[in-house]
Amino acid sequence: MDFKKACLVVPLSAALLLPTSVDVVNADDHSMPTVETEAVELRAELDKLLSEHAFLAAETMRKGAEGAPDFEASANALSANTDDLSAAIGSVYGEEAGMQFKTMWSEHIGYFVDYVNGTAEEDEEAKEMAKEELDDYRADFSAFLESATEERLNADELAEGLQMHVNQLIGAFDSYVEGNYEEAYSKEREAIHHMYGVSKGLTGAIVDQFPDQFNDTMADTPAADLRSNLNHLLSEHAGLATMAMQNGVEGTEDYEASVEALSNNTEDLSNAIASVYGEEAGMEFKEMWEGHIGDFVTYVEGTAEGEEAKQEEAVEALDAYRADFSSFLETASEGRLDADVLSESLGEHVDLLINTFDQYTAEDYDMAYETLRDSYGHMFMASKALSAGFVDQFPDQFAASEMPEEMPQTGMGGTANVNMDLWIYASILALVGASGLLVFKKRSNQ
Repeated sequence: MDFKKACLVVPLSAALLLPTSVDVVNADDHSMPTVETEAVELRAELDKLLSEHAFLAAETMRKGAEGAPDFEASANALSANTDDLSAAIGSVYGEEAGMQFKTMWSEHIGYFVDYVNGTAEEDEEAKEMAKEELDDYRADFSAFLESATEERLNADELAEGLQMHVNQLIGAFDSYVEGNYEEAYSKEREAIHHMYGVSKGLTGAIVDQFPDQFNDTMADTPAADLRSNLNHLLSEHAGLATMAMQNGVEGTEDYEASVEALSNNTEDLSNAIASVYGEEAGMEFKEMWEGHIGDFVTYVEGTAEGEEAKQEEAVEALDAYRADFSSFLETASEGRLDADVLSESLGEHVDLLINTFDQYTAEDYDMAYETLRDSYGHMFMASKALSAGFVDQFPDQFAASEMPEEMPQTGMGGTANVNMDLWIYASILALVGASGLLVFKKRSNQ
């Protein structure tokens, strides 16, 4: 398996300057809670790159097990993610540290490949050797981060967290190979969620180490936690939706499990609407949600049947849906989110998902995975806009706590529990609603 190195590098310093595609109301009073500080931008960028790594790694291992024709494109996307992560580290600690990070990070991906190959060849010795290599990597990488952060991160705790990462990815892969698809997707979701804890811990250490570079702002605030939670659920939705679409048109054995994973991603969101606005509002949302699901089903069926008229019918219906849903959120946010701007961003989300699907079915796999990465990244701009609007609407709910006297010894653990009302998740629904639970007709394998 050849992991080609792509040239798509986005330094962290540049990423901090990228604007959101959705306008929101921002308070000029910096004593008010906000999701837009230098420290929070760093956390959001690491949220994106680390979670995308887990998602692409799990999917690439699965593609390798299948011998799928898009495996190489998936591997290339994972490699491009490594380049971006390395550039981000280099922008903080210098080019040499960035290259050292890239070498170690690439090696650990290679060990996962060795495990996949050993599985394919039924070579238990090769699988055990891959695990041993991953164990050595854990120790070396943890020591690297402890040294880089001047012991703000503890090597032993980092190694423990890295073991969780290894166990989750290998567990997801083993479950897939064994045909336990529900367990495979459950562990993949755990692996994605785990990386948000990694991002939070690493960001906290970097910001504490270089306060002047981040304008003495904090990355660990209630508002930052809100944005990170939206980052998680929105981007995971985009990733899982894309894979469910692929599985649906291919009629794969894991199709139903991928749909269930996507359904689990959205279940809490639907429940949150009812818990905040009441059962009647929850039912109204559900009706709108189910309507647009049918539109996507129509589009996939039109693609499978080669009927362009059916595809166009679905796109027109989705246009009407996004206008209605954008108006819904404008009203809910008391005008803080503009319906026209929301509708435009929602349209971009729809286009990205459909384009990724079209490119996949046309067997233009390289472009499909480039668009998938764009689709994944777009959701982080959406979560920034939505979280900013809701923090502005309910500032008292997101007042920052006092800065801790000492940096906690943070490992690579899962996302910390955050006390927040369920209503904060309602902000996700406007943009998530564009793709929803994809229920496609399963096609038999040829």
